[in-house]
Amino acid sequence: MRAMPTTIRTSDVREVLALVPFQLGFRPTESAVLISLRGARSRVGLVVRVDLADIAADADNGWTARTLVGHVVADGARRAVAVLYTAADLQSAVGGSLPQAARERTARVAARVLADAAADSLGELETWVVGPRGYYALGCTDPGCCPPGGRPLDELQGTRIGAQMVLDGQLVAPTREDLVRLPDTSAEARKAARRARARWAARGAAAGPGAQAHRWRRDGLALWRSTLADVLEASGGAGGSQRLPAVFGGSVPGVPAPTGTGRLLAALDDVLVRDAVLLTFVEGNERIADRLVAGETGPAIGQGIAAITDPVRGRHPDLRRVAGARAVLEHVAAHATRGRHAPALTLLAVLAWWEGDGARSGVLVDRALDADPEYRLAVLVDEALRTGMPPGWVRASRAG
Repeated sequence: MRAMPTTIRTSDVREVLALVPFQLGFRPTESAVLISLRGARSRVGLVVRVDLADIAADADNGWTARTLVGHVVADGARRAVAVLYTAADLQSAVGGSLPQAARERTARVAARVLADAAADSLGELETWVVGPRGYYALGCTDPGCCPPGGRPLDELQGTRIGAQMVLDGQLVAPTREDLVRLPDTSAEARKAARRARARWAARGAAAGPGAQAHRWRRDGLALWRSTLADVLEASGGAGGSQRLPAVFGGSVPGVPAPTGTGRLLAALDDVLVRDAVLLTFVEGNERIADRLVAGETGPAIGQGIAAITDPVRGRHPDLRRVAGARAVLEHVAAHATRGRHAPALTLLAVLAWWEGDGARSGVLVDRALDADPEYRLAVLVDEALRTGMPPGWVRASRAG
Protein backbone atom coordinates (compact mmCIF):
# COMPACT_ATOMS: atom_id res chain seq x y z
CA MET A 1 0.00 0.00 0.00
CA ARG A 2 1.14 3.56 -0.68
CA ALA A 3 -0.04 7.05 0.17
CA MET A 4 -0.54 9.12 -2.98
CA PRO A 5 -0.06 12.89 -2.61
CA THR A 6 -1.34 13.76 -6.08
CA THR A 7 -4.88 15.14 -6.33
CA ILE A 8 -7.14 13.36 -8.84
CA ARG A 9 -10.67 14.48 -9.64
CA THR A 10 -12.63 11.29 -9.13
CA SER A 11 -15.36 12.41 -11.54
CA ASP A 12 -13.02 11.08 -14.21
CA VAL A 13 -13.10 7.38 -13.43
CA ARG A 14 -10.60 6.60 -16.14
CA GLU A 15 -7.92 8.58 -14.33
CA VAL A 16 -8.58 6.79 -11.05
CA LEU A 17 -8.48 3.36 -12.67
CA ALA A 18 -5.33 4.26 -14.59
CA LEU A 19 -3.67 5.28 -11.33
CA VAL A 20 -4.11 1.97 -9.51
CA PRO A 21 -1.42 -0.15 -11.24
CA PHE A 22 1.13 2.64 -10.79
CA GLN A 23 0.30 2.89 -7.11
CA LEU A 24 0.57 -0.85 -6.57
CA GLY A 25 3.56 -1.21 -8.86
CA PHE A 26 1.99 -4.11 -10.76
CA ARG A 27 -1.16 -5.02 -12.67
CA PRO A 28 -3.52 -6.74 -10.22
CA THR A 29 -5.45 -9.88 -11.09
CA GLU A 30 -8.31 -11.48 -9.16
CA SER A 31 -7.96 -8.67 -6.65
CA ALA A 32 -10.03 -6.15 -4.76
CA VAL A 33 -8.55 -2.65 -4.52
CA LEU A 34 -9.91 0.02 -2.19
CA ILE A 35 -9.04 3.66 -2.89
CA SER A 36 -9.24 6.23 -0.10
CA LEU A 37 -10.85 9.56 -1.05
CA ARG A 38 -10.01 12.32 1.42
CA GLY A 39 -11.73 15.57 2.23
CA ALA A 40 -14.39 17.56 0.44
CA ARG A 41 -12.39 17.51 -2.81
CA SER A 42 -12.04 13.72 -2.73
CA ARG A 43 -8.26 13.67 -2.91
CA VAL A 44 -6.89 10.23 -3.67
CA GLY A 45 -5.07 8.82 -0.66
CA LEU A 46 -4.22 5.28 0.30
CA VAL A 47 -4.56 2.47 -2.25
CA VAL A 48 -4.83 -1.01 -0.72
CA ARG A 49 -5.20 -4.42 -2.36
CA VAL A 50 -6.15 -7.95 -1.33
CA ASP A 51 -6.96 -11.16 -3.19
CA LEU A 52 -10.65 -11.61 -3.95
CA ALA A 53 -10.37 -15.16 -2.60
CA ASP A 54 -9.15 -13.87 0.77
CA ILE A 55 -12.23 -11.68 1.19
CA ALA A 56 -14.58 -14.44 0.10
CA ALA A 57 -12.88 -17.04 2.31
CA ASP A 58 -13.92 -15.29 5.54
CA ALA A 59 -17.21 -13.87 4.26
CA ASP A 60 -18.99 -15.04 7.42
CA ASN A 61 -17.03 -12.72 9.72
CA GLY A 62 -15.78 -10.22 7.12
CA TRP A 63 -12.43 -9.76 8.88
CA THR A 64 -10.36 -9.17 5.73
CA ALA A 65 -12.85 -6.70 4.30
CA ARG A 66 -13.12 -4.82 7.60
CA THR A 67 -9.33 -4.64 7.82
CA LEU A 68 -9.16 -3.16 4.33
CA VAL A 69 -11.83 -0.59 5.19
CA GLY A 70 -10.07 0.18 8.46
CA HIS A 71 -6.91 1.11 6.55
CA VAL A 72 -8.65 3.74 4.41
CA VAL A 73 -10.66 5.10 7.35
CA ALA A 74 -7.40 5.54 9.28
CA ASP A 75 -6.08 7.33 6.21
CA GLY A 76 -8.79 9.97 6.68
CA ALA A 77 -11.12 8.81 3.92
CA ARG A 78 -14.57 10.33 3.72
CA ARG A 79 -15.55 7.80 1.11
CA ALA A 80 -13.88 5.20 -1.07
CA VAL A 81 -13.99 3.55 -4.46
CA ALA A 82 -13.61 -0.21 -4.84
CA VAL A 83 -12.18 -1.81 -7.97
CA LEU A 84 -12.51 -5.52 -8.69
CA TYR A 85 -9.94 -7.00 -11.06
CA THR A 86 -11.20 -10.32 -12.35
CA ALA A 87 -11.38 -12.53 -15.42
CA ALA A 88 -15.02 -13.22 -14.55
CA ASP A 89 -17.91 -11.58 -16.39
CA LEU A 90 -19.97 -9.88 -13.69
CA GLN A 91 -22.39 -8.33 -16.16
CA SER A 92 -24.13 -11.65 -16.72
CA ALA A 93 -25.54 -14.40 -14.53
CA VAL A 94 -23.18 -17.06 -13.21
CA GLY A 95 -22.53 -19.65 -15.87
CA GLY A 96 -19.97 -21.05 -18.23
CA SER A 97 -17.19 -23.43 -17.27
CA LEU A 98 -16.68 -24.47 -13.66
CA PRO A 99 -13.51 -22.35 -13.19
CA GLN A 100 -15.28 -19.33 -14.68
CA ALA A 101 -18.35 -19.86 -12.50
CA ALA A 102 -16.13 -20.17 -9.42
CA ARG A 103 -14.38 -16.88 -10.25
CA GLU A 104 -17.73 -15.16 -10.69
CA ARG A 105 -19.03 -16.41 -7.35
CA THR A 106 -15.83 -15.37 -5.58
CA ALA A 107 -15.90 -11.88 -7.09
CA ARG A 108 -19.58 -11.33 -6.28
CA VAL A 109 -19.18 -12.51 -2.70
CA ALA A 110 -16.13 -10.29 -2.26
CA ALA A 111 -18.00 -7.27 -3.64
CA ARG A 112 -20.92 -7.85 -1.26
CA VAL A 113 -18.75 -8.39 1.82
CA LEU A 114 -16.63 -5.34 1.03
CA ALA A 115 -19.72 -3.16 0.56
CA ASP A 116 -21.16 -4.37 3.87
CA ALA A 117 -17.89 -3.65 5.67
CA ALA A 118 -17.78 -0.11 4.29
CA ALA A 119 -21.42 0.82 4.87
CA ASP A 120 -21.17 2.21 8.41
CA SER A 121 -18.00 4.28 8.03
CA LEU A 122 -17.87 5.13 4.32
CA GLY A 123 -21.46 4.93 3.15
CA GLU A 124 -22.42 3.36 -0.15
CA LEU A 125 -19.37 1.95 -1.86
CA GLU A 126 -18.94 2.79 -5.53
CA THR A 127 -17.60 -0.37 -7.16
CA TRP A 128 -16.00 -0.75 -10.58
CA VAL A 129 -14.88 -3.88 -12.36
CA VAL A 130 -11.86 -4.22 -14.63
CA GLY A 131 -12.54 -7.36 -16.62
CA PRO A 132 -10.80 -9.21 -19.45
CA ARG A 133 -12.44 -7.09 -22.18
CA GLY A 134 -13.27 -3.79 -20.50
CA TYR A 135 -14.21 -1.85 -17.38
CA TYR A 136 -17.67 -1.02 -16.03
CA ALA A 137 -19.57 -0.06 -12.89
CA LEU A 138 -20.84 -3.08 -11.00
CA GLY A 139 -24.59 -3.29 -11.39
CA CYS A 140 -24.78 -0.66 -14.14
CA THR A 141 -27.43 -1.50 -16.77
CA ASP A 142 -27.02 1.58 -18.97
CA PRO A 143 -25.46 0.38 -22.25
CA GLY A 144 -24.34 3.93 -22.99
CA CYS A 145 -22.23 3.97 -19.82
CA CYS A 146 -21.39 0.30 -19.50
CA PRO A 147 -21.78 -1.57 -22.80
CA PRO A 148 -21.58 -5.39 -22.83
CA GLY A 149 -18.05 -6.36 -21.90
CA GLY A 150 -17.39 -2.88 -20.55
CA ARG A 151 -15.70 0.16 -21.98
CA PRO A 152 -12.45 -0.63 -23.86
CA LEU A 153 -9.41 -1.16 -21.68
CA ASP A 154 -7.42 0.92 -24.17
CA GLU A 155 -9.12 3.98 -22.68
CA LEU A 156 -7.10 3.41 -19.49
CA GLN A 157 -3.82 3.58 -21.39
CA GLY A 158 -4.18 7.12 -22.74
CA THR A 159 -4.97 9.03 -19.56
CA ARG A 160 -3.34 12.14 -18.19
CA ILE A 161 -2.21 10.44 -14.99
CA GLY A 162 -0.78 7.51 -16.93
CA ALA A 163 1.24 9.81 -19.17
CA GLN A 164 2.52 11.75 -16.16
CA MET A 165 3.55 8.57 -14.35
CA VAL A 166 5.50 7.37 -17.39
CA LEU A 167 7.21 10.75 -17.71
CA ASP A 168 8.15 10.52 -14.02
CA GLY A 169 9.80 7.18 -14.67
CA GLN A 170 7.17 5.08 -12.89
CA LEU A 171 6.95 1.50 -14.15
CA VAL A 172 4.29 -1.18 -13.77
CA ALA A 173 5.32 -4.81 -13.39
CA PRO A 174 3.23 -7.43 -15.20
CA THR A 175 2.52 -9.34 -11.97
CA ARG A 176 3.06 -9.02 -8.23
CA GLU A 177 5.93 -11.52 -8.31
CA ASP A 178 7.67 -9.44 -10.96
CA LEU A 179 8.11 -6.64 -8.41
CA VAL A 180 11.18 -8.47 -7.13
CA ARG A 181 13.87 -9.62 -9.55
CA LEU A 182 17.26 -10.44 -8.14
CA PRO A 183 20.36 -10.04 -10.31
CA ASP A 184 21.49 -12.95 -12.45
CA THR A 185 24.48 -14.84 -11.06
CA SER A 186 26.48 -17.76 -12.38
CA ALA A 187 26.62 -21.16 -10.73
CA GLU A 188 30.36 -20.67 -10.23
CA ALA A 189 29.83 -17.37 -8.38
CA ARG A 190 27.19 -18.89 -6.11
CA LYS A 191 29.46 -21.86 -5.37
CA ALA A 192 32.36 -19.57 -4.48
CA ALA A 193 30.10 -17.46 -2.26
CA ARG A 194 28.76 -20.58 -0.55
CA ARG A 195 32.28 -21.74 0.28
CA ALA A 196 33.29 -18.31 1.59
CA ARG A 197 30.14 -18.19 3.67
CA ALA A 198 30.93 -21.55 5.26
CA ARG A 199 34.49 -20.50 6.07
CA TRP A 200 33.43 -17.20 7.62
CA ALA A 201 30.59 -18.83 9.58
CA ALA A 202 33.03 -21.44 10.95
CA ARG A 203 35.36 -18.67 12.03
CA GLY A 204 32.48 -16.98 13.86
CA ALA A 205 31.44 -20.23 15.55
CA ALA A 206 35.02 -20.83 16.71
CA ALA A 207 35.25 -17.32 18.17
CA GLY A 208 32.96 -18.18 21.05
CA PRO A 209 31.73 -15.43 23.41
CA GLY A 210 33.65 -12.34 24.39
CA ALA A 211 36.18 -10.22 22.56
CA GLN A 212 36.77 -12.60 19.65
CA ALA A 213 33.05 -12.76 18.86
CA HIS A 214 32.88 -8.97 19.03
CA ARG A 215 35.81 -8.72 16.61
CA TRP A 216 34.11 -11.13 14.18
CA ARG A 217 30.87 -9.15 14.26
CA ARG A 218 32.72 -5.86 13.99
CA ASP A 219 34.56 -7.13 10.89
CA GLY A 220 31.25 -8.21 9.31
CA LEU A 221 29.70 -4.79 9.93
CA ALA A 222 32.83 -3.09 8.58
CA LEU A 223 32.55 -5.16 5.38
CA TRP A 224 28.93 -4.07 4.95
CA ARG A 225 29.88 -0.41 5.43
CA SER A 226 32.78 -0.53 3.01
CA THR A 227 30.67 -2.33 0.40
CA LEU A 228 27.88 0.23 0.67
CA ALA A 229 30.41 3.06 0.43
CA ASP A 230 32.01 1.46 -2.65
CA VAL A 231 28.64 1.11 -4.39
CA LEU A 232 27.68 4.71 -3.66
CA GLU A 233 31.07 5.98 -4.75
CA ALA A 234 31.11 3.94 -7.95
CA SER A 235 27.64 5.24 -8.76
CA GLY A 236 28.50 8.91 -8.48
CA GLY A 237 29.89 9.72 -5.05
CA ALA A 238 28.28 10.79 -1.81
CA GLY A 239 26.68 13.84 -3.36
CA GLY A 240 26.21 12.36 -6.80
CA SER A 241 23.48 11.69 -9.24
CA GLN A 242 19.84 11.37 -8.33
CA ARG A 243 19.55 8.73 -11.09
CA LEU A 244 20.85 5.99 -8.82
CA PRO A 245 17.75 3.80 -8.94
CA ALA A 246 18.15 3.60 -12.71
CA VAL A 247 21.84 2.74 -12.32
CA PHE A 248 20.98 0.03 -9.86
CA GLY A 249 18.47 -1.46 -12.28
CA GLY A 250 21.30 -3.02 -14.27
CA SER A 251 24.76 -4.23 -13.31
CA VAL A 252 25.93 -2.62 -10.08
CA PRO A 253 29.46 -1.22 -9.81
CA GLY A 254 31.20 -1.59 -6.48
CA VAL A 255 29.66 -4.86 -5.26
CA PRO A 256 32.14 -7.41 -3.87
CA ALA A 257 33.50 -10.53 -5.53
CA PRO A 258 31.89 -13.86 -4.53
CA THR A 259 34.34 -14.28 -1.63
CA GLY A 260 33.32 -10.98 -0.08
CA THR A 261 29.68 -11.71 -0.84
CA GLY A 262 29.92 -15.01 1.03
CA ARG A 263 31.38 -13.23 4.04
CA LEU A 264 28.44 -10.81 3.99
CA LEU A 265 26.01 -13.72 3.84
CA ALA A 266 27.63 -15.28 6.92
CA ALA A 267 27.69 -11.95 8.76
CA LEU A 268 23.98 -11.37 8.13
CA ASP A 269 23.19 -14.78 9.62
CA ASP A 270 24.20 -13.25 12.95
CA VAL A 271 21.23 -11.39 14.44
CA LEU A 272 23.34 -8.63 16.00
CA VAL A 273 25.15 -7.91 12.73
CA ARG A 274 21.88 -8.04 10.81
CA ASP A 275 20.24 -5.55 13.17
CA ALA A 276 23.30 -3.31 13.05
CA VAL A 277 23.06 -3.31 9.25
CA LEU A 278 19.40 -2.33 9.58
CA LEU A 279 20.43 0.59 11.80
CA THR A 280 22.88 1.81 9.14
CA PHE A 281 20.00 2.35 6.73
CA VAL A 282 19.63 5.66 8.60
CA GLU A 283 22.59 7.99 8.25
CA GLY A 284 23.92 9.01 11.66
CA ASN A 285 23.31 5.64 13.34
CA GLU A 286 26.91 4.49 12.98
CA ARG A 287 27.83 4.65 16.68
CA ILE A 288 24.61 2.94 17.69
CA ALA A 289 25.37 0.11 15.25
CA ASP A 290 28.84 -0.24 16.76
CA ARG A 291 27.34 -0.52 20.24
CA LEU A 292 24.91 -3.17 19.08
CA VAL A 293 27.57 -5.52 17.66
CA ALA A 294 29.48 -5.04 20.92
CA GLY A 295 26.46 -6.56 22.69
CA GLU A 296 25.11 -3.39 24.29
CA THR A 297 21.40 -2.85 24.83
CA GLY A 298 19.52 0.20 25.99
CA PRO A 299 17.55 3.23 24.85
CA ALA A 300 20.08 4.23 22.19
CA ILE A 301 19.25 1.12 20.14
CA GLY A 302 15.55 1.88 20.34
CA GLN A 303 16.17 5.47 19.29
CA GLY A 304 18.03 4.24 16.23
CA ILE A 305 15.12 2.01 15.19
CA ALA A 306 12.67 4.83 15.95
CA ALA A 307 14.05 6.78 12.98
CA ILE A 308 12.33 4.14 10.82
CA THR A 309 9.27 3.16 12.83
CA ASP A 310 8.28 5.96 15.23
CA PRO A 311 5.58 8.45 14.14
CA VAL A 312 7.27 11.27 16.08
CA ARG A 313 10.95 10.57 15.40
CA GLY A 314 10.46 8.78 12.10
CA ARG A 315 12.58 10.11 9.23
CA HIS A 316 11.93 9.97 5.53
CA PRO A 317 14.38 7.55 3.91
CA ASP A 318 17.37 8.99 2.08
CA LEU A 319 16.48 7.58 -1.34
CA ARG A 320 20.08 7.50 -2.51
CA ARG A 321 21.32 5.62 0.55
CA VAL A 322 18.36 3.25 0.40
CA ALA A 323 19.03 2.56 -3.29
CA GLY A 324 22.62 1.69 -2.44
CA ALA A 325 21.65 -0.63 0.42
CA ARG A 326 19.02 -2.26 -1.77
CA ALA A 327 21.59 -2.91 -4.54
CA VAL A 328 24.03 -4.56 -2.12
CA LEU A 329 21.36 -6.71 -0.48
CA GLU A 330 19.92 -7.83 -3.82
CA HIS A 331 23.43 -8.82 -4.90
CA VAL A 332 23.95 -10.74 -1.65
CA ALA A 333 20.55 -12.48 -1.83
CA ALA A 334 21.19 -13.53 -5.43
CA HIS A 335 24.31 -15.43 -4.29
CA ALA A 336 22.62 -17.22 -1.38
CA THR A 337 21.87 -20.92 -1.41
CA ARG A 338 18.18 -21.59 -1.89
CA GLY A 339 16.49 -21.51 1.51
CA ARG A 340 19.38 -19.59 3.12
CA HIS A 341 18.53 -16.05 2.01
CA ALA A 342 15.97 -15.04 4.66
CA PRO A 343 18.20 -12.38 6.32
CA ALA A 344 18.95 -10.46 3.10
CA LEU A 345 15.37 -10.77 1.82
CA THR A 346 13.96 -9.56 5.14
CA LEU A 347 16.25 -6.52 5.20
CA LEU A 348 15.11 -5.78 1.65
CA ALA A 349 11.51 -6.05 2.87
CA VAL A 350 12.27 -3.54 5.65
CA LEU A 351 13.73 -1.12 3.10
CA ALA A 352 10.69 -1.44 0.82
CA TRP A 353 8.31 -0.96 3.77
CA TRP A 354 10.24 2.12 4.91
CA GLU A 355 9.95 3.57 1.41
CA GLY A 356 6.19 3.01 1.54
CA ASP A 357 6.20 0.22 -1.07
CA GLY A 358 4.05 -2.31 0.77
CA ALA A 359 3.47 -4.43 -2.34
CA ARG A 360 7.17 -5.07 -2.92
CA SER A 361 7.79 -5.53 0.79
CA GLY A 362 5.05 -8.17 0.85
CA VAL A 363 6.63 -10.18 -1.97
CA LEU A 364 10.03 -10.04 -0.27
CA VAL A 365 8.75 -11.07 3.14
CA ASP A 366 6.73 -13.92 1.57
CA ARG A 367 9.94 -15.23 0.00
CA ALA A 368 11.83 -14.85 3.28
CA LEU A 369 9.15 -16.82 5.13
CA ASP A 370 9.18 -19.50 2.43
CA ALA A 371 12.88 -19.90 3.14
CA ASP A 372 12.43 -19.83 6.94
CA PRO A 373 8.82 -19.74 8.25
CA GLU A 374 10.03 -18.93 11.77
CA TYR A 375 12.46 -16.15 10.90
CA ARG A 376 11.51 -13.65 13.59
CA LEU A 377 12.19 -10.36 11.83
CA ALA A 378 10.31 -11.54 8.74
CA VAL A 379 7.36 -12.51 10.94
CA LEU A 380 7.35 -9.00 12.47
CA VAL A 381 7.47 -7.30 9.06
CA ASP A 382 4.67 -9.57 7.84
CA GLU A 383 2.55 -8.59 10.87
CA ALA A 384 3.19 -4.90 10.18
CA LEU A 385 2.04 -5.32 6.58
CA ARG A 386 -1.03 -7.36 7.48
CA THR A 387 -2.17 -4.83 10.08
CA GLY A 388 -1.48 -1.91 7.74
CA MET A 389 1.17 -0.34 9.99
CA PRO A 390 2.93 2.36 7.95
CA PRO A 391 6.50 3.57 8.56
CA GLY A 392 6.97 6.42 11.00
CA TRP A 393 7.34 9.22 8.44
CA VAL A 394 4.05 8.25 6.78
CA ARG A 395 2.18 8.30 10.09
CA ALA A 396 3.75 11.66 10.91
CA SER A 397 2.65 13.13 7.58
CA ARG A 398 -0.90 11.86 8.08
CA ALA A 399 -1.02 13.39 11.54
CA GLY A 400 0.16 16.65 10.02
